[in-house]
Amino acid sequence: MPYLPLEKQNNQVSEALKLANQLIPSAARGVEDTQIILAKEKIIMDEPRFLCQFSRDILPVLIKAVNSGANSYICYGCASIVNNICYFSKPEMLQDLLKETNIASFLAGLLSRKDHHVLTSSLKIIEILMQKLPDAYLGFFIKEGVVYAVEALLTQEDSSRSTHLLDDIQQSEPQPVIRNKCTCFCYAFDAHRSEAAETRTCMIGNGSLFTFARHVKTTYFTKEVVSSEKGLTEIVQKLKTCCAVLNETTDKSSERENLQNEEYLSTILSEVMMELRGGETMTTFEFLESGLVKSLSNYLSNGKYVQAEENMNCSSDHFLAVVKRFQSFARMSFSRMGQSWSDMLLTLLVRKLQNALTSLDNFPVIMSHNFKPRSNISDIPMRHSTIIPCIRVRFKKDEDETNLSSYDSVVNVEISSSLHTIEEFLWPKVSTDMNSQKAESPPSGPALESYVSDGSLERDSTPQSSPPSEGLICENQNASVEPCPKQGSSSSGQAERNTIIDQINAGSDIILDMQFWRSVHDITFRIAANPETDRRAPNPEADSPGDSSTAISSKNDSTAGFKWQMLPFFSSMLLGKLPCKLDRSSPLYDILFMLHILEGLNRYSFHLVSDERNHSFAQGTITNLDDLKAVVFSIPQQEFVSAKLTDKLEQQMHDPLVSMSCCLPLWCTELMYACPFLFSFEARWKYFQLAAFGSLKNHHGHIVDAIVNSVTERGSPHSRKKFKVDRDDILVSAAKMMKSYAKSNALLEVEYKEEVGTGLGPTMEFYTLISHEFQKSGLGMWRGDLPCEAGTDDAHISRFVVAPNGLFPRPWSASADCASFQVVSKHFHLLGQVVAKAIKDGRILDIPFSKAFYKLTLGQELNIYDIQSFDSELAISLMEFQAIACRRKYAESNLTRDCQIMSDLTYRGCRIEDLAIDFALPGYPDYMLSGSSSGSLNVENLEEYVHHVVEATVKSGIAKQMEAFKSGFNEVFPLNKLQVFSEDELERLLCGEQDTWDFGKLVDHIKFDHGYTSSSPPVINLLEIIQEFGSHQRRAFLQFITGSPRLPPGGLAALNPKFTVVRKHNSNDADSDLPSVMTCANYLKLPPYSSKEKMREKLIYAITEGQGSFHLS
Repeated sequence: MPYLPLEKQNNQVSEALKLANQLIPSAARGVEDTQIILAKEKIIMDEPRFLCQFSRDILPVLIKAVNSGANSYICYGCASIVNNICYFSKPEMLQDLLKETNIASFLAGLLSRKDHHVLTSSLKIIEILMQKLPDAYLGFFIKEGVVYAVEALLTQEDSSRSTHLLDDIQQSEPQPVIRNKCTCFCYAFDAHRSEAAETRTCMIGNGSLFTFARHVKTTYFTKEVVSSEKGLTEIVQKLKTCCAVLNETTDKSSERENLQNEEYLSTILSEVMMELRGGETMTTFEFLESGLVKSLSNYLSNGKYVQAEENMNCSSDHFLAVVKRFQSFARMSFSRMGQSWSDMLLTLLVRKLQNALTSLDNFPVIMSHNFKPRSNISDIPMRHSTIIPCIRVRFKKDEDETNLSSYDSVVNVEISSSLHTIEEFLWPKVSTDMNSQKAESPPSGPALESYVSDGSLERDSTPQSSPPSEGLICENQNASVEPCPKQGSSSSGQAERNTIIDQINAGSDIILDMQFWRSVHDITFRIAANPETDRRAPNPEADSPGDSSTAISSKNDSTAGFKWQMLPFFSSMLLGKLPCKLDRSSPLYDILFMLHILEGLNRYSFHLVSDERNHSFAQGTITNLDDLKAVVFSIPQQEFVSAKLTDKLEQQMHDPLVSMSCCLPLWCTELMYACPFLFSFEARWKYFQLAAFGSLKNHHGHIVDAIVNSVTERGSPHSRKKFKVDRDDILVSAAKMMKSYAKSNALLEVEYKEEVGTGLGPTMEFYTLISHEFQKSGLGMWRGDLPCEAGTDDAHISRFVVAPNGLFPRPWSASADCASFQVVSKHFHLLGQVVAKAIKDGRILDIPFSKAFYKLTLGQELNIYDIQSFDSELAISLMEFQAIACRRKYAESNLTRDCQIMSDLTYRGCRIEDLAIDFALPGYPDYMLSGSSSGSLNVENLEEYVHHVVEATVKSGIAKQMEAFKSGFNEVFPLNKLQVFSEDELERLLCGEQDTWDFGKLVDHIKFDHGYTSSSPPVINLLEIIQEFGSHQRRAFLQFITGSPRLPPGGLAALNPKFTVVRKHNSNDADSDLPSVMTCANYLKLPPYSSKEKMREKLIYAITEGQGSFHLS
């Protein structure tokens, strides 16, 4: 279990490591343990098979634990066991044990640690392997970077001495309040560890580590020996040469006449990419040492990546160069040797980057030491008693600031306070006007500016934030930590919860102890300079580069809707930077930048390939319209998930201090903003709960962390409100419910008129019923539906909208009947409220939205290729028309006026005019296309037609409906909080998932009680019947048990309470009884039927006829 805090090392992992260290005699000799060690050695010598089997079982576990990012204590325990195994194993056995293990990569990872105990153990293992198997491991040590790491360790000796000198100078200064806790591990795994062990002298003396490292280098890695292995670095040398060419010529591409240079660069890029697929495996060390990642980033951004200046404007030439390079890179990335996604170059590059990220990751996990919630008196945001943790702060005026007064009082600041709140408190106390009179309130613009040690402005630490109106960024006087209050505002106007913990460059074992809370933190403030210009939105994804809009309108582009700048990741390439404030000088930044680009490339692969086919048809490379169809192999999103970072985030979120304050280290919020795909869906769901609602909850709204549940001050989000619903008028009841409780933090529970049932079951059924109401035809909401007419009798509206690919809003023109559209708008507003409330309360909806609708919900702009996801026939026709229009445009712009191309401008052998298509929106003849031509479709107005149809279908025709939906949604919680999810994940979050029910999974996730066990004959019959159910019967069964026909995210295992089956005792004749349920507890009472057939008959009758009411069972 990675990242265990030091004070919790008496857990199972620690005990297992102690046991394993005691089973094998230690290579180190202690005087008091000599007899025991000798006895253990004798056993090993007499029975080497014991050591062999033990080592074979435990080595993979130890290596996996270290590679997952365990803390120094765990790493030392693992390294000690490996060291002992290597010491007592004979060369032949050792080679056999390690043949399936990349021990060299394991050691290279250990050598990147900072703890001297871990480093010393690593050097001991290296020495043993070089003594016993020098020929087998020297090459691997060079290739995996072990030799490089040893040399790097020696270069730290001088810097270490200067650091010690600096520490001596600073002894008189206040001690750090956040510290990288240094603990001696020499006696951590002693068999008879006593209290006095804590005070014993560390066996690794000052300078002994570097002495040992120098011994290893001079003995085993001499220049003569290492130079003989230069052949293994040919990959690195070749890649460095290619990367140098890419870097030297990358800025010449802006010259339009230099087409040969681009072709040459494309050839070099091809060579680089093919090295990834070379016969010889490229190690992570070689991948990083070659500089390939930075060179690729620089190449794709056309030199912007390495430019120091913050130039936000992009010329037309630069834009076109980035597009051309990205197209070349995409073609290479999608190329594959086999028939699956795993054979693509893109897959290989992503996996190399993931390994590199795991190797270099040093983001700290900050743990609170013995933190317990206690009552405090807070001064900021207001003076009151609070259980939220407070830090003691002294605000100091900047030395060069002459227009502000001093404020030397120590104040208590809630750790979750926004920067806006801090400024509201501080401004009246420090500001003076021209007449030296105190100002009563802060100005409407930014009044105070704060700064971290490098003087750079900080962005809001929450994943989504609008540009601040006021702010204060603070410089901490303690050099060891940089608390940084930051500001932000949500769409509802309420201040975001923000972190005050900035990046800490002190490794992964960061402990917040009581000294942190007792110490006074000095914060420097000053008046903001040029706030209007300095406070510009720092998110490049939101910026529009200077001439990009004109640059994209090149001769090969269509006006039908696909624009490069619409791709969310494309702005990062144009600007050469990520939309975050992580350190650009770190090698980690290079890796994150490339993963950001590759994930976008993978996510929009269908759009990119379709656009490429369109241009190929325009230029005559493709002549058959059937060849426009894009066949894309995309990588599963799981390939982009970093298990190590996910583990870190999980542990950080479950720290008691984070649970209380909702404050996370800066790297968590910045990575979640720029690269959310690095974290698993489950981790991002918990982060979303923490960021949006201030607590970790499961999918039925129950609090996960007990410490949060105990906080009475935040009791309102956990209170429950009951609402009585009319089953015969669900829409009206839902509107009344949302009018009363949309903005409430209370958990809603439903009960129905004239029914006694209440609680989880009826509530889940309510969300199912309201989902079905929104799908009924006649509401005028969805494609394939008719607009509602005045005076229509609701009783006659019973059909459901047929949408095989999911629901998508029907277009409404600006000239549509106002009364009818007002009803539609209200329905979308209510739908937004219901969807948001379902997400907030952890309820499941049974409504099949299309992927395109989810994209709109997440704020993404749609284009012609997105129509494929909800109306494939229309999409195919439009894309074919667009391809013909592009071919005509290309031919007209071609100086040669290719007559053959002009004569081929037909639609499958038929002239466009002969198709007799009206210039109107397909399926909606009453919709007036803006600026539409009169008459029928022809080759002259084909491009205009495609443009207006796309505009009406996915943009202007549905804009007002989506505005109403988002308006209703934002009344419950800010919609932008969902940005951490993709459209597929949003569907999973809202509508659950369809689980595959095999026998083993059913047994694992169903509890059998009160007369039944998993082997009871009625239980076995039940499980077999469930497996034989079809889709419709399974949905009915789930709704009968839980109130919802869908399972929550996570499937059957995520049901809370757990699905339970008990024996029903009601009469002497079990075959005459029906099964009954307690939906609030997911509790099935099943009679012991005499046969499987009788059980199936009764069960199907119950799930079919037992719907629609809740009564006592």
